[in-house]
Order: sequence, then structure tokens, then C-alpha cells
Amino acid sequence: MKPPKPEPKRTADEPQHVPAATVPAMSSGEDSGPDLLGSDSGPPALRSLPRSGHELPFVQPSSYLRPRTRSRTIPMVATPMSPIDEEQMQGLRGVRDFLQVRTSYDVLPLSFRLIVLDNELLIKKSLEILVQNDIVSAPLWDSQRSKFAGLLTATDYINLIQYYCQYPDRLEEVEKFKLSSLREIERAIGVSPLETVSIDPNKSLYDACSRMLKSRARRIPLVDCDDETGRETVVSVITQYRILKFIAVNTGEHTVLLKKPVRQIGVGTYTKLITARMSDSVLDVINLMVVHNISAVPIVDRNKVVLNVFEAVDVIPCIKGGLYEELGSTVGEALTRRPENFQGIYTCQEDDRLDSIFNTLRQSRVHRLVVIDDTWHLKGIISLSDILKYVLFYGDEGEYFPVPSQAIHQTEQQAPKQIEQVQKKQTLQPPQPELTLQPELTLQPELTQQTQQTQQPEQPEQT
Repeated sequence: MKPPKPEPKRTADEPQHVPAATVPAMSSGEDSGPDLLGSDSGPPALRSLPRSGHELPFVQPSSYLRPRTRSRTIPMVATPMSPIDEEQMQGLRGVRDFLQVRTSYDVLPLSFRLIVLDNELLIKKSLEILVQNDIVSAPLWDSQRSKFAGLLTATDYINLIQYYCQYPDRLEEVEKFKLSSLREIERAIGVSPLETVSIDPNKSLYDACSRMLKSRARRIPLVDCDDETGRETVVSVITQYRILKFIAVNTGEHTVLLKKPVRQIGVGTYTKLITARMSDSVLDVINLMVVHNISAVPIVDRNKVVLNVFEAVDVIPCIKGGLYEELGSTVGEALTRRPENFQGIYTCQEDDRLDSIFNTLRQSRVHRLVVIDDTWHLKGIISLSDILKYVLFYGDEGEYFPVPSQAIHQTEQQAPKQIEQVQKKQTLQPPQPELTLQPELTLQPELTQQTQQTQQPEQPEQT
């Protein structure tokens, strides 16, 4: 048996070899990973020795900043609605459900008349027809294509006035304009043409209201199209007033729940109001309506006390007969040309509730409400579009679109006009629900093109 071979002696300067298996690997979580400063395949001199306090497992200092337990997201607790808010939403849902199951046919009275104007009719002649029949709008018909061609409103006459003001030397040309030239007039004065909006009368009333609001129209024609021949028929025209009255008459059990004040729910415009004074010219007020895209301007005195409201339909009596020179007259003089059956101006206050406004709509022909305080100072204005928007879209995210704010303009008083104020009670008895809308007038149905009616005129639905 051979004696064990003695190991060679090493000097102090020579590094001592340590087997690789005795060096703890500073791993990053993988079994075959290299050590912290090198791999076992390198020269012995490059492999480090384990140091005290750095044995595995090694914990980085940043690890102490992390929570050891899994974080849990605490769900947000929804704020419970107050009883009055719950009633408000219940009433709105009831009205919307009602509109979903009703069609535009249901809004029409039992008997009505309809005047349809041919597109080749002179604009001057169409104005005479509107004045003689005490109406403010009429559907247009393209006889060459046998199709619905749009809706004639007071806005078209305002655009004609703007054209006359920009081109006063073309008065003879203005006299020869036809209804088919309305789009050319809009392009000449730089006005964006309104979308030709119509709807099938068999569609739900909710769809009709939605389309009317999104196109910024205050009335919408009902056009029926034959499935076999494709032939169109203009059935009637429904307005925002008729729709809201239909709601007020037939959904009293729902509208009585709308007890929140109009200012609190944001119905109406209360800042940057456009105003004028009695001494302003009609042309100045028309320019305000065109620039700010509005259909009415409150008339106030120097203390902002409300005297009257100049509406777009007030332009029609000023230009009947082609007397464009009368546009230079004052607002006070123009308001004296209103028809004798004018319904007056309706007012309310900021703390009036929406149910009381629906009660007023059920009883009176209202087209807007001027918001005043106890001393008749102007506080805001509520259009029928504001009310209809709130009823249809409030609470539906992505659907409700508020009316853009408007700029301020002030002018001076000449003569006050009497205004009818609607006194509303804060506590109202719920109206009796009715199954059908009672017609305001009973007239013989008639469809007319290029004609003038001689029967008893219907009350105009102004906007």
C-alpha cells in the first residue's frame, strides 16, 4: 500500500484554490444561472469567495418598501339618491316609456289641415300664403321628382333679409327668387344649410323627438314612403309644442313627479343672455338672431326689466308685401303688427318646478318661458328644446347635450309692452290622465299645393 501523496506546499503569495462546489451561487431565481460576479467556467482567480452577511437568500433593500399582503381595491359606495331625486327619475322614465310606445300619428289631432307649397313657387308668393292663412311654416314639395323637398320656416325669410342687406342693388332679383333658390341664398350669405329632416310617422315618438333635437329643428315633417312604389307622401308636421302638450295631457301621473326647480336641474339658459331694447331696429335684432343662432331675443329696459320678446316669426309681418324698408323701424313698432290672437309672453321664476310648467303647457299655447325675479328682472330663458332635452336625455350618459352659452348684448327701451305672467302654485293637484289628445281645432283635412286656403285658419304654432 502506497502512502498518500503529500500535497505540495504553497507560498503565502499564491492564492489558494477553492472548489467551485463550495461557492454559493448568487442566483436570480434560475437553477442554472451564473453567480453574482462570474461563472464557474472562469479562472479560479476571478471567482469570488462568499462574504459574511451576504449568504442566500439575499433581500434587496427595496423589498422592504413593498407590502407583503396583496392589495385589494375597495369598491366605491354609490351615494344614495334622495327621495325627490328618485321621484324625479321615476317620472322621467315613465315619460320616456310612454314616448317609446307611441307613434307620431298619435300626436296628430282628429282633424287638421296641411298646406304644402311647390318648390317652384315664388318666395314672395309663399309669404302671402303664410300671412293669409295665419301659419308660420309649410312643407315643400319637389314636383319634378315627386319628393319631399324640405320645410319653409321664418328662418328662410331671415336669410332672405340678410341677402337683401348684403346685396341691396339686387332687389329685383330678390323679388324673382323661387323656393328652390333657398339653398343658393344660404350659400351666398355664408350660412350653413339646415339638414332636411323628416321621419316616418310609424316610428316611435321618442325617435321623432331625438331626431328633432339632434338636428336642432323645432318641428319635423312626417313623410310616409310606399314600400312598393317608393312614392312619398307628406302626412303632417309636428312641433315641439304639440309633443310637449301631448305629454302633459296624457302622462299627468308621471309629470306630477317632476318636482325639482328648473334652475336646479339646469333647464334653460341663465348666463350670457342676448337682449335688445325697444329702440333698436328690426335689422339689428335680426342680426343678433343670425349671429347667435337663436329664435328669440328678450326686450329689456336699461335696468334689465323684461318688457317683451321679439321672436323669429315677428319678422314675417314686417316684410309682407315686399316692404323691406320697414326693417329699419324699431322693435316697438314691429311688435304692434302682431296678430290679434297672439297668445302673449309667458314667464316663470327660477324656483318654479317642472311639473308646474307642464301644467301650464297643458292649458296654454306656450313656446318659451322668460325667467324673471320678483321685480321682473331678466334671469334666463327656457325654450321648449330645453324642456324636451331634459325629459329625453337627462341621466343617460353620452346622450344629454346642453345648449351652448350665448354672449351678452344690451340696448334701450322705448315703450313697454304688456306681458302675461303665469302664476304657478308650488303645490298642484295631479292632472287627470287622458287617453287621447283632444284637438284644439276641428278642421276639414286638406292637402294643397300652390294654393291659398279660405277656411277658418288654425292657430299658428310659433317657435
